[in-house]
Amino acid sequence: MSTLEESRPYHHGDLRATLLAAAAELLAAGGVAAISLREVARRAGVSHNAPYRHFPDRDSLLAALAEEGFVELARRMDGEAGGLAALGQCYVRFAQEQPGRFALMFGAGPDKARHPELQQAATALYQRLALAVRETAPGRDPQVATLAAWSLVHGLAQLLLDRQLSEGVQGGLSAAELSERVTRMFADGLQAG
Repeated sequence: MSTLEESRPYHHGDLRATLLAAAAELLAAGGVAAISLREVARRAGVSHNAPYRHFPDRDSLLAALAEEGFVELARRMDGEAGGLAALGQCYVRFAQEQPGRFALMFGAGPDKARHPELQQAATALYQRLALAVRETAPGRDPQVATLAAWSLVHGLAQLLLDRQLSEGVQGGLSAAELSERVTRMFADGLQAG
């Protein structure tokens, strides 16, 4: 039994936050497939109809979870010092720490066009990256350079999550060391060019 089930009474001060916390637990434990409004309600200790007060359907709940992920990743990036390479390392760390949330954020999940808050959170994160790219390499085409930076860190994060890097490819480096070297090399090359 989760801590939410043990400690939450029926009446909540913030039902939406409680439901999202329950959904996040399910996401971490079993991925997107484990999430249903009924199971979220059960885990949160509320009636099976309670989630509908905040989420008209499962897709809306998943969109809110993804939005939280983008906001959290942006918050973490804002706390990073060290420029573009540090942001890339933060991105890879987030993916490794929250693989279910990462998959929800960047997979074929909720349609961002249907969920404006999710679209805004995703766009804000992208703009944060674009700003770091412009600061690192003001002479580069900002659209292409930003897409290259995102592609690099997203690809590295996904390769690590999918365990696609053999020992030979990884060269005995930990994921953090590999992330540091790859992002530093990219940032230095972008700046030099």
